[in-house]
Formats: sequence, structure tokens, C-alpha cells
Amino acid sequence: MHVKITKGRRIASVCIVLFFFAFFALDLVKIQLIDGEEYDAASTAVSERTSTISAARGEIVDCNGTPLIYNTQGYTVIFDAAYFPAGDENAERNSIILSLIKLFEEKSLEWIDILPLVFDENGNIVYKEDSDSLIKEMKSADMLKLNEYATAQNCFDALVDRFELQNYSLSDARKIASVRYGMMRIYFKIGTPYVFAENVPDETVSLVKENSGFYKGVDVRVDPVRNYTDGTLAPHILGRVGAIDAEEYAEKKSLGYKITDQIGKSGIESAMEEYLKGKDGTETVYTDSEGNRSSVVTTPPVQGNNVVLTINAPLQKVTQDALEKALLDYAGSKGNMVENAGAAVVIDCRTGAILASATYPTYDISTYAENAAALNTAAGSPLWNRALLSTYATGSTMKPSVAIAALEEGAITEDTTIYCSGSYEYLGQHFKCEQDHDTRHVNVVNAIDESCNTFFYEVGKNIGIEKMNEYRILFGLGSKTGCELGEASGVLDSPEYRSSLGQTWLPGYTVQSAIGQAGNLFSPIQLANYCATIANGGTRYKTHFVKSVKSHDYSQTVFETKPEVVAETGISAQTLDIVKRGMLKVGTTGYCAEYFRGLPVQVACKTGTSQEIRQIDGVSVKINNGFLIAFAPYDNPEIAIAAVGEGMTSGVFVAPVVRAVCDYYFGQSGTFEELSPENTFIP
Repeated sequence: MHVKITKGRRIASVCIVLFFFAFFALDLVKIQLIDGEEYDAASTAVSERTSTISAARGEIVDCNGTPLIYNTQGYTVIFDAAYFPAGDENAERNSIILSLIKLFEEKSLEWIDILPLVFDENGNIVYKEDSDSLIKEMKSADMLKLNEYATAQNCFDALVDRFELQNYSLSDARKIASVRYGMMRIYFKIGTPYVFAENVPDETVSLVKENSGFYKGVDVRVDPVRNYTDGTLAPHILGRVGAIDAEEYAEKKSLGYKITDQIGKSGIESAMEEYLKGKDGTETVYTDSEGNRSSVVTTPPVQGNNVVLTINAPLQKVTQDALEKALLDYAGSKGNMVENAGAAVVIDCRTGAILASATYPTYDISTYAENAAALNTAAGSPLWNRALLSTYATGSTMKPSVAIAALEEGAITEDTTIYCSGSYEYLGQHFKCEQDHDTRHVNVVNAIDESCNTFFYEVGKNIGIEKMNEYRILFGLGSKTGCELGEASGVLDSPEYRSSLGQTWLPGYTVQSAIGQAGNLFSPIQLANYCATIANGGTRYKTHFVKSVKSHDYSQTVFETKPEVVAETGISAQTLDIVKRGMLKVGTTGYCAEYFRGLPVQVACKTGTSQEIRQIDGVSVKINNGFLIAFAPYDNPEIAIAAVGEGMTSGVFVAPVVRAVCDYYFGQSGTFEELSPENTFIP
């Protein structure tokens, strides 16, 4: 028995010794082979420090996986506080900075300039327009410690004194001050480099490196660069990124944001910021006794998640091009007293997914930084997203909603006729019907087809504003559609709304509201969703631009947007069938028929025209706006479209936009330039 115990102990002892030998052997392999580079650098270093590796933002792709915004790598010129002249060495700092600025100007390159001070036409220093947040930050106790009422000149003088710029020209002093202020703003120190310029060409990088003896502390690193496959495609939807400001930093720093970070400023870049932002990595930089530097990545950066949109890139381009052409063709043939402007939205009737959203005039987001000042003051406000933010009196496009209310409430049937003499009298007021009807006795289908005002004046008077608005609310008119981007609520005119403005609801407003006038103001995206709800049988969906979010390598789905029903209207199939037959006549035998001939599907639609008083050159002028809502195919609706042309005398003139959309979507010619991304995936 004793022999057996002793033998067992010997075996256990040998196993324990072997285990420790194996452990130390594996640790030695890790030290020498796996982490050898890091330990070798550390063994010869006289100093080491940790720096951040910027993570790339996630990509933004269309519904088919075509990249719309993607990343490449580019050179970033930075100032490294470990080697840059010290803070009290103003002369040397200023000399290096000015020389670098001159080099970049000679090469016509941009450098980062966030100082909200500029020279006016008279050479006076003034605040930069639309820079309230930056101006407030500059005056704050953390920066220049100036009073809120400090002038631009006060701020400039404080910068000149602080950075000893008295011996420079005003122009050079302002440029140096911008960089010095930027360094001050991020608390420039070891571990917090200052970014002087991004995406710098190889030639300029070489010049900086060749003169490293003079450009002390000026270094170059490789960073991710945001790129657009086509900067003119859906710029209002995609949005842009920019330097984080003081207010954003205060809000986001607890989430790991740095004062040097970029952040989404508009569009999807902003709305999906929490998913697109990557996780920064770290590297350890070692310096040996001879000043040689080496670095080891200690924590790799992780790219942000990728956002898959519902937007179909080719359809978006077709819609944009068709909208622009329709507006320019109208101006060329009819003349237009206002700037050519309009919008179009295409929605999947079955899900609420937005397939295309176009605004004109538009811009190229890839060159926004260079053209921001001009774009902010350009005629037609190209930065304004008309599809989501503009609201209009939408004219006769409202007649289908009134017809639905009257049919559902039993105020009329399909066979009810109303006599139209061309004029309508109500409580002493005179209203017109501009249409020349085939028969003066008009039923609801023909009233929609021929857009008879008299029919809807009478129907609106009989059912009242409360009932009309009850159904408009079901269709989401006068409320946001729920998409991820900022959108207008619009106005559903009513006695309560007028009362909130200190006004009185007059009886004539009811009959005007019945034909889409009075004070109703709706956005193009609301019109598209209203039309989609009629088309699909009465289900109103929440609209959305985001199809899904994928992990950085597309291997996992972070989340997927499911169709969300906002309202089941409960409108009978019979009522919707009657109204849709009226809309079908508009598209097949009525005002828009000539535009839709030859398409592989039948298009049902309704035109609209409304009047607006607009200030033009300081004078109040009455203009018209044209509208068209449409869906197709008539017998099994898939898409709904809303288009508006400002200054147009009829919605008929935006019918070519609807034709182009249907032509492409349902497989006709659909001519468009193919995007050529570097890679795609199947979402």
C-alpha cells in the first residue's frame, strides 16, 4: 500500500514539473515570437508613449450593397507634441506653422481652418457667418476668457497677444492664429496630436519629410479617408461628417469621443452616428537613445458598422435626373418666375421603405467643404432638403382623401352626381371650377379624373372640416412620417389650428380645404406615404431609409428594419376601389395619359395645383406650384410616387418624373450611368 502511494506521488510531482516547464516554454514563445517586436522595441527604448489609431467609420451602401460612402487611406499631417517646439517658444512655433501654410497654399491644398474670424470686403476682421457655436466656444472661460459681447476684433487682438503675432501681416497673423487656436482648443499635448491637414498628396508628404529638420514635430500618419462613389447622388440623404464642436463633445465625451474626433453632421451620417463610429485602437511608440522611433500596435482599431439603406442607387439617379430635366424643360418652354426647384419621393407601398428621394437644386457633397460658403448663399437653397422639409398647399391631390371621407361616411355613393355649372356659390362667396366637363352631372370617379372643384366644394360643405380632417389624419397628413432624418410636420388646417394663431375659422375655409387650399401644408414625403396608403388597401407604414445595419465585415446583422404599421385606416375595399378607379382614369385616359403610354404597367395618379404668395425681388407675387401623386402597377401596387415642381401651372408637368421612375423600376429602358464601386455585397 505504501509503495503505491509513493509511486503516485512521484508521478504527480513529475506532472507538476512538466506543467511548469510547458507553461514557461509557451510564455517564452509568446515573448520571443508573438510579442517579440514589442519587447525588442521596449528593450532598446529610452522613452515610450501611447498614441491613438483612428478607426474608420462604417460604410453606407444602397439596398443592393453598392457602396455610396466608403473608406480609403490617406496621409494626415499632424503636430506631435513630443517633438514640436514647446508652448513658450512662440517664434519657432509660428515660423513652422506659417511655412507649412505657405507650402500648402503654393500647392493649392486645404489645411484645417476652424477659426470663426474672417476679413470682410473692407479688410475688417468679422465673425464668420453660421458659426455661433464656435464663436461662443472661442470666447468661453476655457479658451479666450472674453465677455459674451466681445467683438471679432477683441477676439483677434487676444489671439495676437497670446501667440505673439504682432510682427506678422494681418493675413498671416490670422492664419497662424487659426492653427494655434486649434492646438489650444484640443489641449495639444503628448498623446493628443493636432491635425493640420487631411488626405495630403504624396508629393507634399515627401516635401514635409525631406525638411523634417526644420519641421520639428510635424509628422505624417496614415488615416481612413471618407469617400463618395458619386457625390451628387442623394447628398441630402447621405449627409456629411465634420469636426466635433464643443457642445457635441460635452454631450459625447462620456461615450469615448475625443475633442479631435469627426462626427456626423447631417443626413444618415448623423442619424446613424452611434453605429457608424468605429472603435479607435492604440499603438505604443518607442524612441531609442539615438532618436530613432518604432511603433507597435497594442490595440487594433475596429471599423464602425455598415449601414444598408433602402435607397436604390440607380433608381435614385433616374429620379434626380428626371426631376432636373422636367424642371428645366418647363422653364425653357413655359418660363418660370421663380428659381427652378422641386422634389420627388418614391416609396415601397408594401413596407414604407424609401427607394428614392430627390431634391432640386442639389449639390456635390464630395466638394462641400470647398464650396460651403457659396452653397449657403446660392439661389434656390441647394442645401435645403425639399423632399422632407418643404411644405406646400398641395391642391387637388387632396381630392382622393375627401372622396374617401364622403364615401365612408355615406354622404355620397359611386352613383351620386353633382351638377357643375363652372361656378359655385356659398354664403355669398363665389368659387370657380376651371374644368370643361364632358357632362355637367359629375360623379365621384369623374370628379377625380376631371378634377371638378364644384363636386368637392359641395361634398366638403356637406361632410364638414372635422370629417375631412379625420380621414386626413388617418393618412398621416400634417404629421411626420417617422423616417430617420429630420422632416417637417406640416399643417393640418382646422378651426383649432386657426384659434391657436388668434384667427377665426371662416365657413369659406371648409370648401377651400376640400380642394386642397386653405391653410393645409404638407411635405412631399407625406404625399408619397398618403398615396401609398391608398394604393396598398389602407395600411399606413412608418417610412424608413435604413434597411439594416451590418457588422464591420458584413458577417453579422446588427439590426434589420421591419415594416412598421402606424395605422390601419379601416377604409373599405369598395371605397378605395372607387377612388383608385378615378385615379386610374387620370393616368390612362385623362391629363397624364400621354406621358404614361407604352409603359409595361398601368399608372394611377392625381394632379394638383396650388397658389402661393412669394416675395420676389421685394415684391409679393402670386405663383403656382404643380403636384402629382401616383402609384403602380394599378392592379397590384408596388410603388407610390409624389413629385412637386415649384412655379409650375399644373402637376402634369412633373409627370415625366413619374414616367422615368416607372420606366426604370418596371424594366423598360431605365438609362443611367452605372456606379463603379470597388466592392459590393448582397444584403
